[in-house]
Amino acid sequence: MLCHQGTKNKPRMSNGEKQCNIGIVTMPIVEAGVMALSKLTDIVSSLSTGTCLITGDAGYTFFKDNHKVEVYGVGESPKPNTLARIAKYIPIQLRITYRFAWTLRKVDLWIFFTGGLASPLPILIGKLLGKKTLLVYPASDVEIMRAQSKILPKPMELLSRASSIISDKIIVYSQTLIAQYNLQKYIHKISIANEYFIDIDRFKIRHKFDERENLVAYVGRLSQEKGALNFVRAIPEILQERDDIKFLVGGDGPLRNKIENAVDEKRLNGKIKLTGWIPHDKLPDYINKLKLIVLPSYTEGLPAIMLEAMACGTPVLVTPVGAIPDVIKHGETGLIMENNTPKSIARNILEAMGYPGLSKIAQNARKLIEREYTYEDTVEQYKVALDELIKM
Repeated sequence: MLCHQGTKNKPRMSNGEKQCNIGIVTMPIVEAGVMALSKLTDIVSSLSTGTCLITGDAGYTFFKDNHKVEVYGVGESPKPNTLARIAKYIPIQLRITYRFAWTLRKVDLWIFFTGGLASPLPILIGKLLGKKTLLVYPASDVEIMRAQSKILPKPMELLSRASSIISDKIIVYSQTLIAQYNLQKYIHKISIANEYFIDIDRFKIRHKFDERENLVAYVGRLSQEKGALNFVRAIPEILQERDDIKFLVGGDGPLRNKIENAVDEKRLNGKIKLTGWIPHDKLPDYINKLKLIVLPSYTEGLPAIMLEAMACGTPVLVTPVGAIPDVIKHGETGLIMENNTPKSIARNILEAMGYPGLSKIAQNARKLIEREYTYEDTVEQYKVALDELIKM
């Protein structure tokens, strides 16, 4: 049964009751974003009578046969080329707005899972028609654009600011991100939550840490903001000190050709394996072969691969960006490097591979995941945020 948004009969979700139809809106997403969206959809489905999803590209492909979700497609992801992205952004937003208007009567509460890049138009339409709107920042699209381009950040910042002003409520992954994403003005309507529950029966320690070979990896999207190319450029300096270390790069993205060229130029083919995109169901096998995962990002929200590595007892070496410092305490649950230059990455990998307490860090990280990243905890976080939104 649909809930109604009138003042006399507001939707209620207290005491575990599911009395709302909830919609989720995203930009078209590539494979790297599918798991986060899938987890959010699982959480929302447990809290709603029905779930509607507006997405595109790999997101639409993943959900189109899912009987739990009514899904609407809006096309493919914008191209990595700056001008192509600008040209494609407007028609995608128009399709999102059309789908949003078409499904508006079916949904009582809308979640914009966009990193702030949502067009303010559908949010405004929803507001004018009495629908509650929630803006979720899985990452900051403005910060990502800042790492990729000098042209796009300013107009995207204006769009992000408009969306933040119009939306009824905002979710970020940690208190730290409020300042990083420049959201201090909206503190009165911000809640802290994340959708990253970890299946600890799948992501578990299958190979003892001390029995693993000296294999160091980057796993994730091959894009500028992730620092993937810096990781590859650090490898020659590492090999000058330790030729017993091997490397793996798992992922795909706009920097793939540059990374392949860098491997060829530095003659690293015998020392590094490029796997391409790793299906999510294969990730536990790959992670369990590693001694160290390196995430040299310029900007982050809360990286899922970091949490999955921790669950598998694989230590992580990270830059202190996004919500990472809230999870990784240096020398306790992981290792933090001061910056992501190739020189810094090389030095920190060498130090990490000789770190005497690396095995203990792996154990601590696993315990943290078991304790704080359960399905029940993440559902409760979203339930609280949605209850607060409904009562507004």
